Amino acid sequence: MIVMRDIRAWYAVAILLLCGNIAAHAQIAPPSPFLPPVNLPPPIPPPRIEIPVVPKLNAPPKANLKAPTQNSFGERVRRCLDDGAAGGLGPNERAAYSRACANQ
Repeated sequence: MIVMRDIRAWYAVAILLLCGNIAAHAQIAPPSPFLPPVNLPPPIPPPRIEIPVVPKLNAPPKANLKAPTQNSFGERVRRCLDDGAAGGLGPNERAAYSRACANQ
């Protein structure tokens, strides 16, 4: 009989170890004033972020890329002869001056 009682005691201990503390699962804790409430108010909305307007710099005016009209060789020679005559050069000096002036 003592053996049976020991076996039943060991059997009860084994069941308690396997099942855990059943009494702890049945306990319900009352609400505490130190815990936060379950239904929290909604969070405040985040601040509105606005992208600043980037000022645009004044672009420089477009350059006129059109080449100036070139005078023909004959027009340049005539202008150089007139400049030489206005400068008081003689005929031979005007010829040398107009050649050098027109080829520039």
